[in-house]
Amino acid sequence: MGIIIKKGGSFSYEKLRSTYNLKCPKNFNFGFDIISGKYGKSEKTALISIEKSSKTFKKISYKELNENSSKFANALKNLGIEKNDKVLVILPRIPEWYYCILGCSKVGAVAIPCTKMLKAKDIEYRAKKSNAKVIISTSESSSEINKIKDNCKSLKYKILVKDKKDDWYNYDEICNKSDINFDRNMVPPTKSNDLMLIYFTSGSTAMPKMVGRDQSYAFSHIITQKYWQDLKSTDIHWTLTDTGWAKAAWGLLYPPLLAGCTIILYNNDGFDLDEHLEIIKKHQVTTFCAPPTIYRLMAQSNLANFEVTSLRHCFSAGEPLNPEAMRSWKNATGCDVYDGYGQTETINIIANFPGMPIKEGSMGRPCPGFEIEIIDDQANILQINQIGNIGIKITDPYPPGLFRGYYQDQKKTSEVFKNGWYFTGDTATKDKDGYIWFVGRSDDIITSSGYRISPFEVESTLLEHPNIVEAAVVAKPDKERGEIVAAYIVLGKNYNGNRKLKLEIQEFVKNNTAPYKYPREIIFTKNLPKTISGKIRRIDLRNKLIKM
Repeated sequence: MGIIIKKGGSFSYEKLRSTYNLKCPKNFNFGFDIISGKYGKSEKTALISIEKSSKTFKKISYKELNENSSKFANALKNLGIEKNDKVLVILPRIPEWYYCILGCSKVGAVAIPCTKMLKAKDIEYRAKKSNAKVIISTSESSSEINKIKDNCKSLKYKILVKDKKDDWYNYDEICNKSDINFDRNMVPPTKSNDLMLIYFTSGSTAMPKMVGRDQSYAFSHIITQKYWQDLKSTDIHWTLTDTGWAKAAWGLLYPPLLAGCTIILYNNDGFDLDEHLEIIKKHQVTTFCAPPTIYRLMAQSNLANFEVTSLRHCFSAGEPLNPEAMRSWKNATGCDVYDGYGQTETINIIANFPGMPIKEGSMGRPCPGFEIEIIDDQANILQINQIGNIGIKITDPYPPGLFRGYYQDQKKTSEVFKNGWYFTGDTATKDKDGYIWFVGRSDDIITSSGYRISPFEVESTLLEHPNIVEAAVVAKPDKERGEIVAAYIVLGKNYNGNRKLKLEIQEFVKNNTAPYKYPREIIFTKNLPKTISGKIRRIDLRNKLIKM
């Protein structure tokens, strides 16, 4: 264990961890130092922007990316927007999303990416909570914004992309009046610890919290880029994610731009399997990231018709990667899927590194720069294979890319920073080789007749069943056992849920994992409730069970 084989030689995992030292420059600004400074004059393609159909696309160079983000920075400055002003960015996967995020970085304004799926009350909550001064959207979200504009006193400017409406600034008009050059001397200097982004957590268990990310966060994604994604300047990279989720910062923004590679930007609604496979084929995608469900769906299709041989490295995040999804993709393409773990509050902190032996179902080992242990509620390190909290030790220097607390919420901050550790809110085990195995959110653990049961483990077993497409496992209160395992199951198109199939599934689980883990209750459903980031809303499923 411990040897990672890379092209050009080999190195020791243990040596890498003991010697690794990532130092962010004191006055770092991603917009200036990377986009303008490193790639600002490059004609290399930064984005391949694809609209709805895979047949229609345009290429945008790094030079254009720099110039257009500078135009937007000038437009903001002309409106009177200054350092630390908050800007809500509600845009789909279009180039303007990049120009706005990077333009805000150059000004020193704080971008707040949001999904276009937000409704009026969601937007109002975020605008008021952040004290946002500017909101940017397409016409798709404008009607929802107009419902709440009078309730948000801080909002001064509404900017509309790709359309014109009364009392809205038009994006193209304000940018076309602006210069393509934006020098860092035009604004107050930006330090690496200056606020750059605010993400709202998905709110699967409570109202969304504000996670502030500073300029060093972007720089720290070098770890994500090098040791999990393995991105190189020659890569054509594609991550499937919504722009309102922090996963976009991981997959569409900082790591690929740090590497200087080409990014696929596909602006579609829903998931069309053939379209996605056609894009991989047509644009010769080399690195690819998607949720486990997508890998499973793709593997079940006729991949021979699409020639996905360009792929060299595939990885997954957002939801735990089930062994079944890994095997099906490997069998179909020959590519392993490298699981990675992190949060809105972190960068990638645990990963299966390219060249490192993969243990199916494990998230991998801690990334360089992090001391990660499985700890109890008092921050005591637990023994091998014991279930506990995933904790990040607060070290000096400070762990790279780890947030320093919830924005303007000391109470919530003190709940997760305790006894010299950051408590992620997730539980896991660690094996003798240092691999970490996800169990679930702290409040997702099922305790039945004294047994502690991981929902993820049961879900992974269920997904091995040929008739099951998706599964979510939660606890149901029970007078005799305290709690029992309940499973919500989505079946394939040609299967109907009935008593016979329930019994078959229960026996299947008993035969493939410890019998006490089998779901005593099974509910067949057409779909599972999910957050805007694609995570299953288990709290909704638990509440539904209580009401039954």
